[in-house]
Amino acid sequence: MVAEPVTHRTTAAASRAADEPTASVDWTLVRRLHETTATELAAELKRRPALSSAAQQELARTLIQDGIDELVRERMRTGQAVPTPADELAIAEAVFAAQFGLGRLQPYVDDPQVENIEAHGFDNVWLGYADGRDVRADPIADSDEDLVRQLQHIAARLGRAERTLTTASPLLTMRLPDGSRLAAVIETVPRPQMVIRRHRIRNVDLDDLVGLRAIDRPLAEFLRAAVRARKNIVVTGGQGAGKTLLLRALANELPVSENLATIEKHFELLLHELPDRHPRVVPFEAREGTGERGPDGRRLGEVTLTELVEQALVMNVSRVWLGEVRGEEAWPLIEVMEAAEGGSACTLHARSARHAFERLANLCMRGRAAVTPEHAYRSCASAIDLVVHLTTVDERWIGGPRHRFVSQVVECNGLGEGGRPAVTEVFAPGPDGRAVGEHDPVDLADYLRVGFDADWLRSGHGRRAAATGGRR
Repeated sequence: MVAEPVTHRTTAAASRAADEPTASVDWTLVRRLHETTATELAAELKRRPALSSAAQQELARTLIQDGIDELVRERMRTGQAVPTPADELAIAEAVFAAQFGLGRLQPYVDDPQVENIEAHGFDNVWLGYADGRDVRADPIADSDEDLVRQLQHIAARLGRAERTLTTASPLLTMRLPDGSRLAAVIETVPRPQMVIRRHRIRNVDLDDLVGLRAIDRPLAEFLRAAVRARKNIVVTGGQGAGKTLLLRALANELPVSENLATIEKHFELLLHELPDRHPRVVPFEAREGTGERGPDGRRLGEVTLTELVEQALVMNVSRVWLGEVRGEEAWPLIEVMEAAEGGSACTLHARSARHAFERLANLCMRGRAAVTPEHAYRSCASAIDLVVHLTTVDERWIGGPRHRFVSQVVECNGLGEGGRPAVTEVFAPGPDGRAVGEHDPVDLADYLRVGFDADWLRSGHGRRAAATGGRR
């Protein structure tokens, strides 16, 4: 959220400051004005508790400007230098952001080129840019204690529900109003730690990924056909490889009439924010619950991913898309993929496409004590149709950029030797690591049935061989 100009005077100040150098901000002054504004706003809310959010912000703008006006008068009386128009604007924006936004973090969150923000204490702050650069930034607080206070303020005001960050509850993960994900840790680390991961590109499809060189045209056409053919797809890769972005692009290939459920610990796919593309989406978000626990040991109000997967089955949806599989929700998802009509998808941290089966089988067994290795692998082999793996290549050590692209697509063909899934490598890493056509999928007929042109599989530079064998 960008702090808007506070009053007509501030708007005028903005126009006068247009050609002036960037203003420096006196953060001690900002903190003092914020404390005064917050106190006056709280007092007004006691008198008018039904005041809407918009009215609160408008009132805060007035209070902030009153404080700046008083500052100017005080300094003029004492012969001190008064703030320039640019300084006034910067101070007003900073105070507003401290009350309704993210404080000193706000300019970084507003920067469209910033992907990640990391803070290892108040003064060790790093920005990760879309072009792969990591740049150290100015302090975001006056001290570690001040940073913790800011994070507590953010947790209490900006989440979908009030959250806490205390010695009793030192871990925080929440979604910010713009859709970014904030994670913070205190007490269990020497200094407060914070990470904000932003979702820069939301309305994206496979053609956009071709433009970004994450995939090529043959692979885009194959993945588009896989969605239409209702294949169950697992997207794998490391941290920050672009798994959520690819899953979002795949979802945006669905017809507008498709009714699907998205299930996430914290909203990241954000398909429900694209009503023109997804008017029938049912977006589920898990809930951590309160600090109190019931007789069964669970947090009161807690709703788990496992419960949401089961709830999705009674919501008349034709597909279930799970943002990321991390724990015991793996087993009910595999059951959905295995028993439903197909077309479900998820993301998973894995080193390679083949490693995904090991990870999923382990997660299934972890979540269900009665699930044996044989049962887990058999169910995974029956449920999963495709695994799409993303790779990150970091050439910054030699002065180059960081590349993120699909490097491998494997088709699962039931159980093979040793009771492990048998796979066909449909797309394999080419000379530069990017996926190129390697073998025809065993289920090629399913893709042809939805309009896929098999010539796309023969337009790459990889070895061509027709896979043999039957499906499951």
